[in-house]
Amino acid sequence: MTPPRAITIRLAEPRDAQAIALMSRDFIEAGLGWKYDASRVMRAIRDRETLAVVACDAKSGAAAARGAVNGFALMEFGEERAHLVLLAVRPSHRRAGIGQRMLEWMLESARCAGIASIHLELRAGNEAARRFYRAMGFYETVLVPGYYRSGEGRKEGALRMLRVLRVPGPLPAAWRPPRMEDR
Repeated sequence: MTPPRAITIRLAEPRDAQAIALMSRDFIEAGLGWKYDASRVMRAIRDRETLAVVACDAKSGAAAARGAVNGFALMEFGEERAHLVLLAVRPSHRRAGIGQRMLEWMLESARCAGIASIHLELRAGNEAARRFYRAMGFYETVLVPGYYRSGEGRKEGALRMLRVLRVPGPLPAAWRPPRMEDR
């Protein structure tokens, strides 16, 4: 287990696309077919409406400079809703607060953008992810049977979860995003 202080969270860069894609394939999409390949991840990183972050080793300057990716998160922003598309941490780095730190970055970014709610889907049988998101303030909204389909035609249910950040609707005229110096 890597202590949280040995990890740097930063914005994803184009050079991270392949590492993110491989982690998505191996830790999220395993058995379902690979949708988030390097080209799709690259488009997400470059998309102005998508936030992509990575967690990298900070043990040595060279490793951090090369971008040894041990976790990542992608979130798409809409007018009032954000969709947490993907979040994964390498098994060797789990339970060290890395997922929590990445999700907190996403939550703060959503708050600053005036987002009312964050939505996500996860495999219905993924109890570890379910517990993680509950601990992070998300609640379950609906079970969608057959949401995920494998290349062999196998279907798997998805659990949709939601975290409300504010009441939906226009922001009050006096609302301003939090200032970093006030934190």
